Amino acid sequence: AATKLASAEKLMYFCTDQLGLEQDFEQKQMPDGKLLVDGFLLCIDVSRGMNRNFDDQLKFVSNLYNQLAKTKKPIVVVLTKCDEGVERYIRDAHTFALSKKNLQVVETSARSNVNIDLAFSTLVQLIDKSRGKTKIIPYFEALKQQSQQIAAAKDKYEWLVSRIVKNHNETWSNVSRKMQSSPEYQDYVYLEGTQKAKKLFLQHVHRLKQEHIERRRKMYLAMLPQAFEALIPDLDEIDHLSCVKAEKLLETKPDFLKWFIVLEETPWDATSHIDNMENERIPFDLMETQPAEQLYEAHLEKLRNERKRAEMRRAFKENLETSPFITPGKPWEEARSFIMNEDFYMWLEESIYMDIYSKHQKQIIEKAKEEFQELLLEYSELFYELELDAKPSKEKMGVIQDVLGEEQRFKALQKLQAERDALILKHIHFVYHPTKETCPSCPVCVDSKIEHLINSRFIRASERNQKNLLSDPNIDRINLVILGKDGLARELANEIRALCTNDDKYVIEGKMYELSLRPIEGNVRLPVNSFQTPTFQPHGCLCLYNSKESLSYVVESIEKSRESTIGRRDNHLVHLPLTLILVNKRGDTSGETLHSLVQQGQQIASKLQCVFLDPASTGIGYGRNINEKQISQVLKGLLDSKRNLNLVSSTSSIKDLADVDLRIVMCLMCGDPFNADDILLPILQSQSYRPSQCGSSSSV
Repeated sequence: AATKLASAEKLMYFCTDQLGLEQDFEQKQMPDGKLLVDGFLLCIDVSRGMNRNFDDQLKFVSNLYNQLAKTKKPIVVVLTKCDEGVERYIRDAHTFALSKKNLQVVETSARSNVNIDLAFSTLVQLIDKSRGKTKIIPYFEALKQQSQQIAAAKDKYEWLVSRIVKNHNETWSNVSRKMQSSPEYQDYVYLEGTQKAKKLFLQHVHRLKQEHIERRRKMYLAMLPQAFEALIPDLDEIDHLSCVKAEKLLETKPDFLKWFIVLEETPWDATSHIDNMENERIPFDLMETQPAEQLYEAHLEKLRNERKRAEMRRAFKENLETSPFITPGKPWEEARSFIMNEDFYMWLEESIYMDIYSKHQKQIIEKAKEEFQELLLEYSELFYELELDAKPSKEKMGVIQDVLGEEQRFKALQKLQAERDALILKHIHFVYHPTKETCPSCPVCVDSKIEHLINSRFIRASERNQKNLLSDPNIDRINLVILGKDGLARELANEIRALCTNDDKYVIEGKMYELSLRPIEGNVRLPVNSFQTPTFQPHGCLCLYNSKESLSYVVESIEKSRESTIGRRDNHLVHLPLTLILVNKRGDTSGETLHSLVQQGQQIASKLQCVFLDPASTGIGYGRNINEKQISQVLKGLLDSKRNLNLVSSTSSIKDLADVDLRIVMCLMCGDPFNADDILLPILQSQSYRPSQCGSSSSV
């Protein structure tokens, strides 16, 4: 039967969002008059209300129940506001329900949305008996379950928001439309409502914005030390300035706007500048923050420390220079105790001191070597009477060291004895083989400098005159290597020079040739004994021997020389014409020994594919190892080889030199304090100069 309800002007509610926001929803009133009712929810407020007595409420509810019971409709007692419920009120309400034919009681909280659905579903089950019986859960247990459900839904919703929202400038209206169909969004809105969903979105956006601002702040703070280095690198300028005064100084710098930007609105993190990604300049109001002040103080401290460290380095260097204990070659471990103190260790690491010490040692060692070289030059007479191979015996080395031993320049290299001995041997080698390669000043020998100067500045003029220089057939140049051990090469070179004119010219078949000899008696792998040099291109080689040992030396030297040119473009040494000659020993007569040496020489000549000359007859001339006929024979063979291989390099005639207006001989010493350019340029800039082909490459 229909039941009449007095519900005039009562609004119908459709969702939780409507509570308190009635004006935002459709306002539909409850119907007045008769209404079909299938059951009742009898609500009891169990909270502590203002100016309200719970016992009076319970009496009212009891009377209301008596009226409802007459309808024979199912009734469920609903305890409301359990989130603020009083324990006695809840207990009394349960007692009331038990006294009324075991009425079912559902503890609810509309604010927390706990058991609201359960209240209605319990009533529906009582109306429709076909439905399964609903389990009634106490408020606190239901609250716990709901909290877990809300927490899980919140986690999923926050994950959804973090996946969709990457920019702090996103709006709720735009994002909510994107999430409308997502179950994570729907579940959370169902449990907590749209407002809480929006609140979580705003929190996420705020977090993104703060993270963005923090990244920008870190970037600015990272740039700030660089700005300080660029704008205020001078400690004297800022040593006593506070951060505030330093700000004013920064504004006066020409490059200020390259590093900083002055914003009209401050603070910078509350302006649109945070989203100006193209402008990476530092907001100037950042200087007013504590981190910026700390960085300024750190900059000051860094400059002060650098100044102190530089002072300690200078003091350490001065200590090294003035200390009598620091001598060339002294190890760091021995020197440290004499020169280090607590201040040094306080400001610099030991590795820095070791580096400074190493550089200082290098300087004083070089200086000591130069002074020792001067000492060797002052005692030149010690090195005159050595054997031809310029290798002093142990006794001779002992004599040299005894004579030099009292000199301070000798003692200065006491801890570098091996290098000192090497300098002595190098000096001896230079005395007997004075070339650019053996020069003590190598690689800055004056000869090398002058050759480089002429070749680099005037190569075009040289090329221009090359055809003219090759056109004169009157004089050819023959470069001859003489290879022999134990003085053989040098003796033969002297004999050949005795047959030449005063200017080293040799006449063959009525024609004059310029003869250049290079005697070699040592290891051909050393630069000083090389067959070929930048100024000497050999056309042939005379190989001399008078014993098995000297023959072995010849074979080994030829093989070494050929090996050194394998794979190189200028490998003509492999095809260099060779002549093997057996020379007589003084006073030696023909016999089995001579016959054996001839046979061995012929075998080696066959192996090397070279010419073998029979030994010279005894008594040709005093001290002669080879006669003039043999020399002419060898030189003719070289001329034929040169013509066949197109290796003839004609030089300018003697007459060309005779036509010059002025001849200047200039002598420069290695180590002179002036530059060779200053002396040579006035001559080389002359329009009438030309390179000379009759001498070395350092002649013009």
